[in-house]
Amino acid sequence: MTQHARSPLIVPSVLPADLGRLGAEVADLAEAGVDRIQWDVMDGVFVPNLTFGPDVVAAARRSTVVPFEAHLMVVEPDRLLHRYVEAGCDLVIVHAEACPHLHRTLAGIRRLGARSGVALNPHTPPEVVAHVLEETDLVLAMTVNPGFGGQAYLPAVESKVARLRRMIDESGLAIELEVDGGITDTTIVGAAEAGADVFISGSWLFDHPDGKAAGVDLLRRRATGAATASA
Repeated sequence: MTQHARSPLIVPSVLPADLGRLGAEVADLAEAGVDRIQWDVMDGVFVPNLTFGPDVVAAARRSTVVPFEAHLMVVEPDRLLHRYVEAGCDLVIVHAEACPHLHRTLAGIRRLGARSGVALNPHTPPEVVAHVLEETDLVLAMTVNPGFGGQAYLPAVESKVARLRRMIDESGLAIELEVDGGITDTTIVGAAEAGADVFISGSWLFDHPDGKAAGVDLLRRRATGAATASA
């Protein structure tokens, strides 16, 4: 039985967006009722893809007041933290695998005035974050290997999500538990039952036949139902 009682947050990734009309895409997501918008920042080194620089994020920031989060899939993230905070990101997530001094990096994000998050690749054990929870506002369990959108959800990660949920609850800290990768109206159920309360959806949400608002509503209902059933 979990102790958390958060309402699920639905956060789209802009990775599948039409980059030729990115401002309009961001505004559409806000109109659809999302809770935040995630920017998947890739450097072509930590992951084999290259995506959004801070200037792109700053330009899109003018199109909505919905909070932004930056998921930095980059080597040496400390060099970029201030750029994404200045671009308008309220939350900055770094990968534990890319941070030799993770505690220092997370504290640095907070000193910049943003909320801090730490992401774990599928193979990374949850205990990696055990000693940085006091510097963390969010833990992200990747449910795919990072680098590309449209990948299949890895259900084996759910046991790690459940362990992270217990660690967070036992800490007594107000830390969000996010999952990212392959989240659909079906896979969100297992993730929510395991204890996640923030859900990133990209390709599935953008491709929903009834539009983004209908997709957001369905994801929220499925996650709420699953969390209630597992409580």
